Amino acid sequence: MTSKTETGGVTGTKDRDYNLIWYVEACLDNALRMETYIKDAERSNDTEVLELFRKAQADSRKGGELGKELLRSRLGG
Repeated sequence: MTSKTETGGVTGTKDRDYNLIWYVEACLDNALRMETYIKDAERSNDTEVLELFRKAQADSRKGGELGKELLRSRLGG
């Protein structure tokens, strides 16, 4: 953020909406990243790490879905 008072003048998107968009992108990006880590753990037969990464991926997907629902309601779609 450029300042403590940025409310969309720079980006054209209010902070609350921008922050929510960022959150959704971060969750979905993490779900994709976890797929790589899951495959690595599978190749290593590391079931503990595999379980952790699968849970992290599920949590990231859930966060992405919750964020998308909230975005839809706020942005009118």
